[in-house]
Amino acid sequence: MTGKLRSSAWLDGTDEAALLHRAALRSAGATPDGRPVIGIADTASDLNPCNLGLRDLIDPLRSAIEDAGGTAVVFPVMSLGEDLMKPSAMLYRNLAAMELEETARAYPLDGLVLLANCDKTVPAALMAAASADLPALLLLGGPRTPAMMRGRRLGSGTDLWRMLDERRTGRLGDDGWAELEHCLGTTTGACNTMGTASTMALLTEALAMTLPGAAGLPAWSTELAELATRTGRRVVEMVREDIRPQRVITQAGLDNALRVLAAVGGSTNAIIHLAAIAGRLGLDASLDHAARIFADIPLLADVEPCGARLMQDFVAAGGLGTLLKALGELADPTAPAADGRTVADVVAEAPAPGEVIRPRSRELAPAPTMAVVRGSLAPDGAVIKVAAASRELLRHTGPARVFSSYEDMRERMDDEASAIGPDAVLVMRGCGPVGAPGMPEWGMVPVPEPLARAGVTDMVRISDGRMSGTSFGTVVLHVAPESEVGGPLALVEDGDLIALDVPAGRIDLLVDGTVLEHRRQAWSPRPSPHRRGWPALYRERVLQAPEGADFDVLAAPTPDRRRVVPPVVGRS
Repeated sequence: MTGKLRSSAWLDGTDEAALLHRAALRSAGATPDGRPVIGIADTASDLNPCNLGLRDLIDPLRSAIEDAGGTAVVFPVMSLGEDLMKPSAMLYRNLAAMELEETARAYPLDGLVLLANCDKTVPAALMAAASADLPALLLLGGPRTPAMMRGRRLGSGTDLWRMLDERRTGRLGDDGWAELEHCLGTTTGACNTMGTASTMALLTEALAMTLPGAAGLPAWSTELAELATRTGRRVVEMVREDIRPQRVITQAGLDNALRVLAAVGGSTNAIIHLAAIAGRLGLDASLDHAARIFADIPLLADVEPCGARLMQDFVAAGGLGTLLKALGELADPTAPAADGRTVADVVAEAPAPGEVIRPRSRELAPAPTMAVVRGSLAPDGAVIKVAAASRELLRHTGPARVFSSYEDMRERMDDEASAIGPDAVLVMRGCGPVGAPGMPEWGMVPVPEPLARAGVTDMVRISDGRMSGTSFGTVVLHVAPESEVGGPLALVEDGDLIALDVPAGRIDLLVDGTVLEHRRQAWSPRPSPHRRGWPALYRERVLQAPEGADFDVLAAPTPDRRRVVPPVVGRS
């Protein structure tokens, strides 16, 4: 042990406060006898099928902690389930991060194991761990078993969007649609494509916040129980060695995470989450920094939606270690791994690249797979997943068709579809961090049905919102500043020409400046329906997408702001 346990401030001594604290733990079955107290943050919920399997990992995790000389205590945490939460689980990411951080701060905990799996639980756990700065690891629940439909495996999310297109164009009838519903509802676990959950799992491993080899282990795998055992042992070691997130999450690890994101064609949501984590630690995940890294990274993972395989195939091919080996000198070998080794050590033991994880000599698509664009429509930047876009649309100029809310789009799209040509640029605004609020995944506006029936499969779409990591298409996202705070997107009108030039890093509204100024003078924000509670607080404190959509009071760019004030321990 490098020093006195944090929990000793609660538990040591003979006064009435220490006695009460020890008695409270004993009543829960814990043994407060000088052993490190390890909190197990449980995000399992019947409302969140992605995280439901985490319940099965608590017993082996608890046993491993106890066997390693610690005391395990389980506490519940808000479960952020992407399938059912509306308008978006993203609205509650910061709330879950705050709950985790303040629980860690308020209780006699020396270390943490954070159970997480679904899209927003993972970044919430990472943000909280960075700020609470107790020795911590994430234990991830893995992707779900692939469902079978008509002789082929279904990729979560990605195949839903594909079959939605088939239904809208008449190629999939009611029977097929009902069959899809039953197939998708068969197993628990996260999406088995390279959506946000799988992307964030890989980035968590790259950030040294989960053990090597953990990312992507299938939810049905017996290896997960063994991983829980290793995680329990390791977190007790980390407490004894005082290994904390603010020391573990380095700029080298963050840069590797950005490289991994690009190499797997991962979720654009991860750009926001990495910015939020970096903002807690004073690291650089700015769009300019990310763009410089993205410029050199080709697509190496053959996983949907940018490839043809699933996460189970990725893990069987060697997982993150093999991907880092494929990146070669593009990755930083000095970055730490969660088991105390370095990336170089992990790579040395990893299998060689092959078909699912390609060597750079046989890349699936050239660099960049992700890009940042700026211009008069997005002065503070926007992002696009190039690997999921149509190459012929990366340079495109067309007339805008503007939708100011999700309801507006659903109501008007079919009515006005006949007036929308294939060269149109579909604009979805009002869904940024402040706008909805919570930045929902409304950015991938569907191709109008008449065009889809005519064979149009993609159009340029632009939004201040997000899109699912399982989605695909030429979609420019996270436009900043967002329309709700008066960004240029708020001034676009139907018929305005918009020019996208991804190779040049540009996105511009081709409207005369005097016209735009006249529109700006006439513009005013919409009255917010949120007068109280969390949505009202969220709108007041949330930062824009390039800053991670974190709260201004939670970001901590300087060491002084990252300082954790010790609790005042005494009688309650």
